[in-house]
Amino acid sequence: MSGGLGARGERLAAVHLAGLGYRVLDRNWRAVPSRDGLRGELDVVAEHGGWLVAVEVKTRSSHRFGHPFESITREKTVRLHRLAAAWARAHQRDPGMIRVDAVAITFAHGEVPEIEVLQQIE
Repeated sequence: MSGGLGARGERLAAVHLAGLGYRVLDRNWRAVPSRDGLRGELDVVAEHGGWLVAVEVKTRSSHRFGHPFESITREKTVRLHRLAAAWARAHQRDPGMIRVDAVAITFAHGEVPEIEVLQQIE
């Protein structure tokens, strides 16, 4: 993602996570389609507290159509876990301790962005 609201949110999320002690390892990593059909992208891959963390970033300009976290379904969370394991294999990392976190960013016009982090979403 090169420009726009989503890219701005992902950049801000990476900086915010680094400030919380996450070590950002990768951004916008795309899985090479595999035999099992695994496809998708990880917005941020990081290490935090001994975990390999796949971070889903959801950015909105308002809550008019719901909170950003509301768009993260159980199916999406399962796919993010699988993508994180694929990232670990591709980078010769131990996929033993993987979690999925989410960052919601809301940019209200003229206001400081609201940033929320949920750890270990299921």
